[in-house]
Amino acid sequence: MSDSIPSAVTAAPCCNDDCCPESAEKYVHQTVRDGYARIARGESSSCCGGADMDAGQFAQNVGYDAAELDALQDGANLGLSCGNPTALASLQPGEVVLDLGSGAGFDVFIAASRVGPSGRVIGVDMTADMIERARLNATAFVQRTGIDNVEFRLGEIEHLPVADSSVDVIISNCVINLSPEKTQVWQEIARVLKPNGRVAVSDIALKQALPESVRSAVGSLVGCVDGAVLVAETASMARAAGLVDVELAERDQNIAAMDAWHDPLYREIETQLPVGTAPVDFITSLSVSARKPVSI
Repeated sequence: MSDSIPSAVTAAPCCNDDCCPESAEKYVHQTVRDGYARIARGESSSCCGGADMDAGQFAQNVGYDAAELDALQDGANLGLSCGNPTALASLQPGEVVLDLGSGAGFDVFIAASRVGPSGRVIGVDMTADMIERARLNATAFVQRTGIDNVEFRLGEIEHLPVADSSVDVIISNCVINLSPEKTQVWQEIARVLKPNGRVAVSDIALKQALPESVRSAVGSLVGCVDGAVLVAETASMARAAGLVDVELAERDQNIAAMDAWHDPLYREIETQLPVGTAPVDFITSLSVSARKPVSI
């Protein structure tokens, strides 16, 4: 495994010969938090993009427009994307937007420009170092644009620090797959959305189960893969939370973009796959859109 990210073990410490679910969840959270704190402090490179790539070019390869990238201040794009949820969301002026796992503010600032001064964008991240970096970027964003409509809150996406029925649109980019409690995340999404509010998520998902050789050899949790679930499971969790009009789109070209940039994680996965297969045979970038019904 490349030393560009901290290696994440998939098994949590156990007690009394049995793994304790609560301990496992805490372990996963701490592993992810530590990994992204290192990225925020500049001690590691991107977990999802290649260590030797240009983050702006990579973002274009997974669906971002060059003009909106050029308008971002330095330090907002850490190369953590696996798709473009802001494009999927079709944001409108005046809307309230929530970004789950907002990192340094990349999608928050793009969304903020789209919803304008009458709108509001809230970023939630569980890593204090990311929140600190995002707030510094927010100061630069306000100075550059004159738009003061963003805020960043420290919190976990399984327990959002956001009021019930208060958000028009929820976006997220390559984050939900990292959660050990994905069902709870989708329930929280449904809780904080306004009636008729919508979801636009880009995430890593599995087309088929990863071979055991990959799961045992690659500490890939912070690398956006090991926590991923099957595509059908994502749809089931969204519907079980009460969301409707659930639509999924597999964007294999985004995985191919990571592969093409010689991402160290994908290079390592490739060495463990059956002969004649590639990461794109097992992993996809999944776009998920859904809506909260007027009555839930």
